[in-house]
Amino acid sequence: MKLKTLFLITFLIFIASDLNAENSFKYPVHSLKEFRSSKKLTLCNETVPLDSQSVWEMLDREFVISVGNRPQVVMWLKRSKRYFPYIEARLREKGLPEDLKYLAVIESALMRYSYSQKGAVGSWQFIDGTAKRYNLRVNEWFDDRLNFSKSTDAAIDYLRYLYKTFDSWALAFAAYNCGENRIKKEIIEQGMNNYYKLNLPIETERFVFRILTAKIILSNPENYGFHLDEDEYYHPVEFDEVWIDIPFNVRIRVIAEAANSFFKEIKELNPEIRGYYLPQGKHLIRIPKGNSGLFEENLQIRLKRLAKEKIFHLYTVKEGDSLMSISRRFNVGVDSLEMWNGLEKKNFIYPGQKIKIYTEALEEQGM
Repeated sequence: MKLKTLFLITFLIFIASDLNAENSFKYPVHSLKEFRSSKKLTLCNETVPLDSQSVWEMLDREFVISVGNRPQVVMWLKRSKRYFPYIEARLREKGLPEDLKYLAVIESALMRYSYSQKGAVGSWQFIDGTAKRYNLRVNEWFDDRLNFSKSTDAAIDYLRYLYKTFDSWALAFAAYNCGENRIKKEIIEQGMNNYYKLNLPIETERFVFRILTAKIILSNPENYGFHLDEDEYYHPVEFDEVWIDIPFNVRIRVIAEAANSFFKEIKELNPEIRGYYLPQGKHLIRIPKGNSGLFEENLQIRLKRLAKEKIFHLYTVKEGDSLMSISRRFNVGVDSLEMWNGLEKKNFIYPGQKIKIYTEALEEQGM
């Protein structure tokens, strides 16, 4: 009896899932045959050699894997409405192919908070070295790789450089994936500068075909069984940008209060800000749309009140202390400690030394 009941439940689940699957395909699903028969597929205006069996099989494999991962493609579509408009606008300004936007889909699935095991961060998956090379801040206060607009601009500049280096967008993508020096080495060793004929690390060999697959599916999602109503997409987040000049480190929550907002919202609008503080200095920050009117006045009121509460305290350096350990203890920046005390990067601190710390939290820390 139990066995029959289990069988019946399983059968009903199967029928229900089959019906759901059928309903989810609102449009006829096409395969890649149309591309193979016409032999017309381009990436950044470069023809993909589909007459090569190995090229066809690589593309077919990535297409089958991607189109079969329906939840992933749905999330690509949802996020594309939020992030593609900015990328497309910047590409038009630079006179570069619109297809470059699909790189971000494969690198991060268009997720800002994307981290790889190799240390790459953000929508465009920059490692520290390349990020700093393109003027993205990666320090104790900020990680601009998480700022979508800044990292997009940096990625576009980097891709343009790679194209000028290799005179091929396919090779530029490959270099973005495994490094320009590796691609240069393989071109020399193999005597070949055609991406589709180079023997490369498997991840890099798949990389361009995955970008192609994203282009094929997202260019015409209904062809492959994907349809979203307009209200199902994630649209761009609106905000105001304001310049602030703060004389000392300020808690994010103070800025949030001045903007009639809250900590989480300010952090989401400014994901590049690390921790709970903004360091002293000038900053361009984003606040909720429509909240900039009284923001400056509200902030100045709070800064004046904080200034009265803040004084310099002297801290006596103890055995084992370093600027980094002190900065963490009192939640201030190493750069601030150096500036307040006239220290340079090469300077060492020593036990018994008195250093100034400018914060309201010292009494709580057991000075």
